[in-house]
Amino acid sequence: QVQLVESGGRLVQAGDSLRLSCAASGRTSTVSAMGWFRQAPGKEREFVAGITWIGGRAGYADSVRGRFAISRDNAKSTLYLQINNLKPDDTAVFYCAATRWRSIVTPPTTSSAYSDWGQGTQVTVSS
Repeated sequence: QVQLVESGGRLVQAGDSLRLSCAASGRTSTVSAMGWFRQAPGKEREFVAGITWIGGRAGYADSVRGRFAISRDNAKSTLYLQINNLKPDDTAVFYCAATRWRSIVTPPTTSSAYSDWGQGTQVTVSS
């Protein structure tokens, strides 16, 4: 199992930037990719960005491409999500997740592919 702890969420104003972090512990050597998902009030959880742990190949939802940047620090077992030009529609709980699927070339975009989840960090964007 892999334990995930997110941090960095807070109340910000529209146009601000924010960096979220996700610290992984436990059997991190088994992780093949990690991702960020978000869930806005009254909406389903949606994929935001993902990255393969080896190789660092990233993928993004079309809705955030160009504003969000995912990265990872393998030595620190930490995942990051840089969010620029925040909008009120970005208000959501952001979750990081890890998958141990083998033979991954690109990060999965469906939540069912991820077996380990953090508790989430709240991002609130005021207009």
